[in-house]
Amino acid sequence: MSLPEKAFPVSWDQFHRDARALAWRLAGANGQWKAIVCITRGGLVPAAIIARELGIRVIETVSVASYHDYANQGQISVLKEITPILLDEDGKDVLIVDDLTDTGKTAAIVRAMMPKAHFATVYAKPKGRPLVDTFVTEVSQDTWIYFPWDLGFTYQKPITDDRVG
Repeated sequence: MSLPEKAFPVSWDQFHRDARALAWRLAGANGQWKAIVCITRGGLVPAAIIARELGIRVIETVSVASYHDYANQGQISVLKEITPILLDEDGKDVLIVDDLTDTGKTAAIVRAMMPKAHFATVYAKPKGRPLVDTFVTEVSQDTWIYFPWDLGFTYQKPITDDRVG
């Protein structure tokens, strides 16, 4: 499999650093998060890191499927709802965590479930960025982020090998 022209492969080390940077920003946003709701599957890893860094013990999931073949977004479906008690007060003092907001479609669904929650992602693209309260890195809409859990170790050609002349 070849990488698209605008590929952004992220190593485990880089992702861990970026998730800790997100936790650092969130520590200043609110000192009393009562829970994290992570959007599965991508939100599981950053939620674990953020929960550790901020001392949050309650971690809930909401399962929203939008990418069905890793390349194309399909119809979005909610596979697992949020525990009703966290929906009280429209999610006030709850932190929603995901790895990325891309088109914003998934974010919009979860944001509608918890309009007063604080939405945080490690990475954001321009279309999804308006739905996110806190993020670490913005990438262009046409960049494909390869997360470490989707990659294996393979040889990477030097950039100059693709240049002619």
